[in-house]
Amino acid sequence: MAEAARKTWEPRSIEERINALDWKSAGASLSQHGYAVTAPVLSPEECVSLTTMYGEARRFRSHIVMERYRFGVGDYKYFGNPLPEAVASLRTSAYPHLVEVADQWAEALGEKTRRFPKDHAAFLKICHKAGQTKPTPLLLHYEAGGYNCLHQDIYGEVAFPLQMVFLLGQQGRDWEGGEFLLVEQQPRAQSKGAVVRADQGQAIIFTTRYRPVKGTRGYYRVNLRHGVSRVHRGTRYTLGIIFHDAK
Repeated sequence: MAEAARKTWEPRSIEERINALDWKSAGASLSQHGYAVTAPVLSPEECVSLTTMYGEARRFRSHIVMERYRFGVGDYKYFGNPLPEAVASLRTSAYPHLVEVADQWAEALGEKTRRFPKDHAAFLKICHKAGQTKPTPLLLHYEAGGYNCLHQDIYGEVAFPLQMVFLLGQQGRDWEGGEFLLVEQQPRAQSKGAVVRADQGQAIIFTTRYRPVKGTRGYYRVNLRHGVSRVHRGTRYTLGIIFHDAK
């Protein structure tokens, strides 16, 4: 099984796998639902390698225990610079494919002066100019009983409107429960929730803060928060890719 996986994944770099995704369909799903699920990007071996990094303290700039801040139950670690090669490649390769959606959303909401550079390095320069210099990719870890309260990943005035989370294990095999949750709040309406499922190595792309929805009088903002339901059994690891840096 492992040998077959190596033969499947080794010939293509992470950048090539990212570029080969169906970005047109992803963009349509993001605009319609606020999220999209990709085809598998990371191999099983790469998922294990990333999970193993959780025990390597030198790789991280910060360790957050959720209970201390009433964020939930579990913990997560922000990578420091330099980012691991696979993490950096995922971040820089996916960003250009999402800029078109980000610009379309800004235009729909009348944010005509808000445009994003096509290159991620150029976008990070904007973050750094605003005092946001700390990398934000992170590994998240939950044991049985763990969960993550609904929230948004905003670290300053500069924020890219989309982000990604990669599942590093397989639900049903490595853990039970632990569903990825999205909740939308439309003006003068009840909140709407969604459970988004993905398999090991796949990414869920979703709205960071808000997205445009067309109404009878044009587009309006719909706010979105994300979280994780309670894990009933096992251990759940994920990799979060946030494109803006933090203060």
